[in-house]
Amino acid sequence: MIKKPAAPKKQAKKNQQPTVISWRFAFVIVSLFAVFSGLIIRAAYLQVLEPEMLLEQGDMRTLRVKSDAAMRGMILDRNGEELAVSVPVQSIWADPQLVIRNRHKIDERRWHALADMLQISPQQLSDKIGADDSKRFVYLQRQASPATVDYIKQLKIPGIAFVQESRRYYPAGEVTAHLLGFTNVDDQGMEGIERQFNDVLTGKPALKTVRKDAKGREIEVLSQTDGQASNNIQLSIDQRIQAVAYRELKKAVMQFGATSGSVVVVDVHTGEVLALANAPSYNPNNRKNTDSNRYRNRAITDTFEPGSTIKPLPVLAALENGTATMDTVISTGYGPVRIGGRLVRDINGYGDLDLTGIMRKSSNIGVTRLALGLPTDKFLDMYYKMGVGSETGLGLTGETPGVLREQRRWGEHALATISFGYSFTVNAVQLARIYATIGNGGVSYPLSIFKTNKKPLGERVVSEQHADNMVAMLEAVVGPGGSAKKAAVPGYRVGGKTGTAKKAGIRGYSDDYIGSFAGIAPISDPRIAVVVIINEPSGDYYYGGEVAAPVFSAVSGAALQLLNIAPDATDSRISKVSGVPNAG
Repeated sequence: MIKKPAAPKKQAKKNQQPTVISWRFAFVIVSLFAVFSGLIIRAAYLQVLEPEMLLEQGDMRTLRVKSDAAMRGMILDRNGEELAVSVPVQSIWADPQLVIRNRHKIDERRWHALADMLQISPQQLSDKIGADDSKRFVYLQRQASPATVDYIKQLKIPGIAFVQESRRYYPAGEVTAHLLGFTNVDDQGMEGIERQFNDVLTGKPALKTVRKDAKGREIEVLSQTDGQASNNIQLSIDQRIQAVAYRELKKAVMQFGATSGSVVVVDVHTGEVLALANAPSYNPNNRKNTDSNRYRNRAITDTFEPGSTIKPLPVLAALENGTATMDTVISTGYGPVRIGGRLVRDINGYGDLDLTGIMRKSSNIGVTRLALGLPTDKFLDMYYKMGVGSETGLGLTGETPGVLREQRRWGEHALATISFGYSFTVNAVQLARIYATIGNGGVSYPLSIFKTNKKPLGERVVSEQHADNMVAMLEAVVGPGGSAKKAAVPGYRVGGKTGTAKKAGIRGYSDDYIGSFAGIAPISDPRIAVVVIINEPSGDYYYGGEVAAPVFSAVSGAALQLLNIAPDATDSRISKVSGVPNAG
């Protein structure tokens, strides 16, 4: 009997129903769903909740602001000569990210050559760039020389680049340093005119916002702002006179071993400052190892007791108030006199002197008697009207106008010391303004450091007749028998007054002196007032007539010639007006 074979197992499996979704397929589906859900949620979050961040990120990659930097304005002298200019230079910078990524490709010889040109060691160069490859900018050298830039460009080191900047240059160097000041490496004024008028000289750059593509190509201009051009400044300074003033001052400071000195030249008809120099000075183009004390503009910051240079004021006060005339004779005696319990003395005994004699001999006793013969308020009022204790109008930062202190009751000796230049202080420009007022016929103008095209509004503080008489008396000081023979200028009639004052210290007056001279030229028609200050001359020569008067002579003589003022000295120059040489 034949048995039927049983159905095979494969047939049984074939007849089973297959699973529609296997667990592997389910995992893939769930994973894809989670990924796409996350993307959708993230997109919705970015698009709906933080769209500004996306825009910001896009702008960071595509928006750029281009600036057309405006060159700093020039500073010019009264004749248009350049005193300060800006010159284009390049600064060297590095992209740390590029340098670090390509460091292994850079030839060590080129790396060492780069360090040598930057005047640092290779290790210092590496430290300066750093190890942070996220940084994209670091300066290696600001305002490098053209030779340095050209050499480094030839090294072709990846990540080393250059940016165009400007550098301030002062053609006159130390001659005008105290007046002009200087700028820092970012072209911002730090001292002098540069600092005070930084906004005027700087201007505003033009700005343009553009969008760039991935290759750095400009595809759209989004906004544009016009810049504001920088402005030039024209000073009242005459560079030619300034150069002479500085040269002669520097020579005198060195010759007499002085610690410092100042010269101020003023146009008496306008109040314009034609020269303002100090010594010692500094080179504003290279200030390395320069003591900051040298930056001080001593002509406006340093005050001092003027000594005998102030003696015209008590004489003028007596003339103005009618307590003396040109014919008045004052008994000065032949020795010291006791005033207010203290002695007042002259260098020699002069006996009886008229006003011209008092000025010519610089008599302390003479001006003391004139001062004490006046009501106190009338006497002091002359000092105040002449500008003692007040600013000159220059408007320069740092000006210290000096001090004449008010007192409820004035002793005789206090008034006496004021009459011959002690117990109060002035600065050099203040003293120059006083003499400019005398030379201008008694009309006072505020001083100006800027060139002016019209005459400023002045104030009459002394009558013209008395101012002219004082000019004539000042000429007598320089003439025969006067105390300032070394102030004479060949071919010109000049006048002035010497000053020799002890310096006050912590414990009273020290053995240091200030030698000074203040004068006017030419006498026939005064045009300039010149003040010379020599601070702490050493050695045997310290009198104003010895150390300051020769500087006045040299500066005044050169200035008069440069201003094309004809010589006014003649053989028959002595005519009489009120008993003194005529000013005309």
